Amino acid sequence: MAQESPTFSPLYKQIRSLIVQALEAGDWQPGQTIPSEQELALRFGVSQGTVRKAVDELASENILVRKQGKGTFVSTHQDPRAAFRFLRLKALDGRLVQPKSMPLECMRAKAGPEAARNLGVEVGCPIVMVRRLLRFEGKPVVIDEMYLSGDAFPGLTMEVLKDWHGSLYSLFESRFGVRMIRAEEKVRAILADKAVAEVLGVAESTPLLSVERLAFSYGDKPVEWRRGLYSTEDYYYANELS
Repeated sequence: MAQESPTFSPLYKQIRSLIVQALEAGDWQPGQTIPSEQELALRFGVSQGTVRKAVDELASENILVRKQGKGTFVSTHQDPRAAFRFLRLKALDGRLVQPKSMPLECMRAKAGPEAARNLGVEVGCPIVMVRRLLRFEGKPVVIDEMYLSGDAFPGLTMEVLKDWHGSLYSLFESRFGVRMIRAEEKVRAILADKAVAEVLGVAESTPLLSVERLAFSYGDKPVEWRRGLYSTEDYYYANELS
């Protein structure tokens, strides 16, 4: 029986991994510029072309941002445009509406089997459970229930959530040093039960969009598992495929 050949990673992929490791270690903070391609080439002992290919891939993944004439920066959730990368709702006329977050609950808990599996922790490990309501132009549209790694979010309380006026991911980034890099979502249709219908101001059994998300930080580490219920009476879920 023939033996499998070892898998080799292209050099630019190795440099990409080293840059991500530096980001995870805090060498360059969100919003800050990273060293030039020439400096990175000297640091890693490779050609500028190899570095450029690695940086291009990170830019395509929204981990880095190229700014013409200014350099390459670490992406940040502080950028208002970043909110719509993870929140795919648009008004029926195509407008992007900035929602207002209203925390409903924040509590410490122990991970059950489902949360533990999604977050990659042991059953019984500390987690944080957050419920919040998103209002668009004053109208309740989304109920989110989030489960967060307890170790990654020490000190996250109801008071912290109420005092914060930006996006939730910008809070995670600036207060806890946790940056969401990518997310996987599962979308299906469900009917509103009585409790959800009352919060969203819709009739019981109204069709809702159920969006389950698993969000990852650097190193593909899962740090947030959430389930959101979306009222799509005035908004639709937008996605671009390429």
